[in-house]
Amino acid sequence: MGRTIEWAATPNHLGGVPRKMVIAAVGCFAKAVANLINTTTVHNADTLLRLVGSRPPGIPLITVSNHMSTLDDPVMWGFKGFPTCDAKLARWVLAAEDICFKNSVLSYFFRLGKCIPIRRGGGIYQEHMNEALDRLSDGAWLHTFPEGKVCQEDAPIRRLKWGTASLIARAPVTPIVLPIIHHGFEKVMPENHMFGRRPPFPLCNKKMSIVVGKPIEFDLPVLRQMALSMSKESTFSSDDQWPKTVEGGLDEAAQKYLYTTISDQIRTAMERLRNRCKVHMKLECNLTSSEQSK
Repeated sequence: MGRTIEWAATPNHLGGVPRKMVIAAVGCFAKAVANLINTTTVHNADTLLRLVGSRPPGIPLITVSNHMSTLDDPVMWGFKGFPTCDAKLARWVLAAEDICFKNSVLSYFFRLGKCIPIRRGGGIYQEHMNEALDRLSDGAWLHTFPEGKVCQEDAPIRRLKWGTASLIARAPVTPIVLPIIHHGFEKVMPENHMFGRRPPFPLCNKKMSIVVGKPIEFDLPVLRQMALSMSKESTFSSDDQWPKTVEGGLDEAAQKYLYTTISDQIRTAMERLRNRCKVHMKLECNLTSSEQSK
């Protein structure tokens, strides 16, 4: 369904008016949830604001984050000072096809909201990954949830899917990769609120915390050479749907080694941020308690 209305994702669709209306409406919703009915603190927001608004022309940006709730995007962009309602600056995001693109109405809405449908289990070479690559080729900002699904447990970052790593490796211009970790979103939209279901509306009076990291640097030429040499000893199983070679002459084993190496680097950075986020949340909780006791 997502592919059939790809035209709705173009910036000139009906003069761009529907996109601006959807981005503005969703942006206002995100601002309300993040700031009016809940409290959101952001650490190192300047780095995100700078890369979204004034990175060098033609340089794509990929932000990666943990996935705590179905409201992570767009609410994580609703904090004070972020241009949430700016359709031109708004992120592109990989979105689950079975949730966001179930029918024509939802498909049209999420296409206007700059969402790219991804089929779970469809592999990293499914057709819409090429659409994501096209956006990166344009120098756009793309957000991904590399864990692949919502996890509301306070647990270490899980093994990452290879999709984000493949986009980094295959993009014509190496993207800036910025890790982000957040906490508290699972309290605003819990998966098991009543009768094992999510609440119909976001919950209020919750505290959310967002920690923005530093850009992760990838020396892709070195990583590709390492993948070529190490893949000779690889134990990766063969996949008939996997392309035998890609640009750069990497065979299947080398590609998988490369994507694993990139994913592990991202996961390490995210786990480091997760620990920082827990410290910030604890400090904020202690500060609130001390203020209430005065």
